[in-house]
Amino acid sequence: MRRAKALPTLAVLAAAAILGTTAQAANAATPPEATLPATVAPETDTPALVDDVADPVDATVAPDKAAKAHLASHRDRYKIGDPAGTLTTASVETEGERETVRLNQKYKGLPVFGAQYVVRTEKTAGKRTVTGTSGTYFTNLDVDTTVTPIPAKVAVSRAVDEVRRSLHPGAAVVASAAELAGTDQGLLVMPTGTGVLARRVLVKGKDTVTGRPVLRDVYVGATNGVPLLSVSRIKSFVADQKVATAPQATKTSGTAGTGTASVAGQGTTLHGATVSLPLVRSDAGSYLLKDLTRSVPITTWDARGRDYYELMGGQWPEGLAPFASPTTTLGADLTDAGAVDAAWDAAQVFDWYQTKLGRNSLDDEGMPIDSIVGITYGGSPWVNAYWDGTRMVYGSGDTEYLPLSADPDVVGHEMTHGVVEHTASLVYAGQPGALNEAIADYFGNAIDVDVSGTPMSDPRAGLLGGDLCRTLAPAQCALRDLDDGATTADFQHLIDTPSMDDGGVHLNSTIVSGALWDLRQALGKTVADKVVYRALTDYLTPMSDFVDARDAVIASAKSFRLGKNDLKVVQKAFDSRGITEKWEENLYGKGTDVLIDRLNTGMYADMRASVAGGWFAVPRSDANRTEPTSIWVGRTNGKGTPYRISPDDGSVHSFPHTDGKRVVWLSLALDPDSPTYETNRILSAPIGGGPVKELYSSPYRVDGLGFDGDVVAWSQYDPEQGYLDVVRYLKGSSRTVHTLAHPDWRGSATAPSVKNGKISYVRYENYAQPDANGVYWSLGVEVHDVATGRTVYAGGDAGAERMSYPDLSTTGVAWMTDRDYGTIVDGEWTQGAYYDSVRLFDLATRTSRLLFDETSPQAIRAVTVAVSDTTLTVTEEAPVKDWIETGGYPGNALNPKLKQYTFQGRYVGPASCSPGAQMYATAAKGREVVYMDSSASGFGLAHATGAKSCK
Repeated sequence: MRRAKALPTLAVLAAAAILGTTAQAANAATPPEATLPATVAPETDTPALVDDVADPVDATVAPDKAAKAHLASHRDRYKIGDPAGTLTTASVETEGERETVRLNQKYKGLPVFGAQYVVRTEKTAGKRTVTGTSGTYFTNLDVDTTVTPIPAKVAVSRAVDEVRRSLHPGAAVVASAAELAGTDQGLLVMPTGTGVLARRVLVKGKDTVTGRPVLRDVYVGATNGVPLLSVSRIKSFVADQKVATAPQATKTSGTAGTGTASVAGQGTTLHGATVSLPLVRSDAGSYLLKDLTRSVPITTWDARGRDYYELMGGQWPEGLAPFASPTTTLGADLTDAGAVDAAWDAAQVFDWYQTKLGRNSLDDEGMPIDSIVGITYGGSPWVNAYWDGTRMVYGSGDTEYLPLSADPDVVGHEMTHGVVEHTASLVYAGQPGALNEAIADYFGNAIDVDVSGTPMSDPRAGLLGGDLCRTLAPAQCALRDLDDGATTADFQHLIDTPSMDDGGVHLNSTIVSGALWDLRQALGKTVADKVVYRALTDYLTPMSDFVDARDAVIASAKSFRLGKNDLKVVQKAFDSRGITEKWEENLYGKGTDVLIDRLNTGMYADMRASVAGGWFAVPRSDANRTEPTSIWVGRTNGKGTPYRISPDDGSVHSFPHTDGKRVVWLSLALDPDSPTYETNRILSAPIGGGPVKELYSSPYRVDGLGFDGDVVAWSQYDPEQGYLDVVRYLKGSSRTVHTLAHPDWRGSATAPSVKNGKISYVRYENYAQPDANGVYWSLGVEVHDVATGRTVYAGGDAGAERMSYPDLSTTGVAWMTDRDYGTIVDGEWTQGAYYDSVRLFDLATRTSRLLFDETSPQAIRAVTVAVSDTTLTVTEEAPVKDWIETGGYPGNALNPKLKQYTFQGRYVGPASCSPGAQMYATAAKGREVVYMDSSASGFGLAHATGAKSCK
């Protein structure tokens, strides 16, 4: 029996929070020397795994009723007080004598997120025996479900805003705003701490800059509007990539007709093999790529020229039809589209699951299998594939990659996502999401090597996507490698945003899939496949993590009565990858020079810390990332204990700025009397503790803030200014609000930064007519001198797609601009497709220059910038070549690091040698910075003073 364990909080699920203890907020007036009382992370008294039992139970009733009766009769073991009242049947699966009952937890009639408990029984000779249980049941919930929640429309608005911010974290302006809409999906309980009443919101649409589709479940606190977790419904083969701008391909029409008569056909795969394919003769006389010879229909749909966005929300675009051919011999056009491969591979995957594991389609109940082939991003080449909950969708490929259906392991991977969804239903975020990807990788590759006859000893056996190359060798363009040797030492601490791979679902997956692949190599395919499959179908549940996977596979191996030596092989496979309880217990350790840990805020620019005069100010949430953020201050030398300075009033406190004497920040409060149901306030308090003063209040959104000395500036959505964002400021003790108006241009002003009496901000200008390049807008930065009233244009770029928050020092202002999100020239990506530009404006000389032009050989992948009086610090993602050398692909970002440069662009060294993700630096003097560090618990705030190199 495995003991009950401390369960992952929601933020841990997203690979961003804690296990263990955390600090509670002190009162706003608490002095710096105050200690911080701790609370224990939530635990469950229900065991995560019970194995090796043989408890008799009633064999005359239904399996689920018997399972609940067993739990009720062993309350001392399971600590489940009312199984009949708190558990609802999710599914009952039978395999010979074995019965697997999945039970979902409810609390006062509401579903509990991710809470599922499995009871395994065996029934033979008229007797039934419980052999074990596993999963997650939350025993310590205490939630008031009778409270009046905030209006659903407010929760929907918060959810949509959360997704919009997550698409481009760190960006102050995105030229083309995301087209997103949210719909309320009802109330539930999120099992963090003693539980939180939450609302699930389905957000769908697209990011109009990247073309990236969006289909996410966002969970929002029902009483405070705090976003708790965001989970993608799209389970892709690789993390989203940047895409090219290319002419829209011609869409196919739905003129193929219908039919039911099966005929024999044949086609040629993209690898030159001639294969037999069952077709259907339509009433229009053509032959459709539809297989009716198996127990389920397998249909291959023609989506050439169709946009990814057309399929959102399970839509079937008008006119979408199966691939059609005038004869039973499929032509080269269907080969080139990847249709022949998709149809052939889908049938092989279906047959493999049925023959090897006895599974009847993806849901084990004969669901139809639909493959949509040829999808693009707005007509542009797209190298990816995904499972959307009902079907497989394959991208068109590009000049180097064949259509994604051209590799059986990709097809097996996506179809296995369907198997996972109908069994363990692993949450697609953090460790459970990486485990979801790992199992899809394992079975996708297992099917590929079996069908192709590739020996497991072949060096290419572990490659995923290796058969997609047009010109490169398989190892050069494979999208993952199960033999990459990844261990828990390579685990990347990332949060649950699209830009962060939904908490590392792809980046961390080969830690587990590598262990499973090692197991297949050691035990042989027949035994290993059955062991892993039973672990998935009988043991794992939605919130299972890496160690749960280890325990499930070991328990599954025992259920097959493997010998001691084989069981040692299973344990060794996980030990060699570092997947142990000891690793998990120490997963969230300390980073380098951590000032305060467990920020739990999400990685957004409004949560960046401020630093001045030896002090820092930073937003911080509670242990479980369920409460609104509050503002904490402390000393950058690490002395003393950080303390909270903002009031505990239920408001969201963010955008802190300090000058070392006081702190100014933004407070967002729910307000039923406001026309927007919200009140935005700018607050101020002495840094040593004292009364909090309100400097400004408005019902309209404030989305940027800057402060230094006696100037406080902010950007605000203003309906009186044509519903644009404007920059306003206060000076000294006066409450007169000044607006930086520009009568000569039409656009918005946002993202102010204040230093030494000057205000820099982003200027987003809309042109009445396009310029010579056909561009209708420009992004730039202006600097306003409060003392003289003069404004200087610091530079910008017409048609730029994104711009980070500009950072202002006493000597200059710097920012990141993405001018070229992705174009193709002569069939090849332009350099700027994956890189960004950094621009610096010198206040003394009033000159602006590109330090790193994204189209130059010196280009870098910048996220945000911070500037001191002498040094530029850039949050950088790894160069594209490093992605490929480490088995990644554009979109699979590695941990970002802080790199520092002179104002002439000369590299001087890293800001820190911390092993984690280093993000959102704020500069003090010289090379001194504070920044968010993922190697600290819950993304801690770390302090660094620069280094020459990291070895």
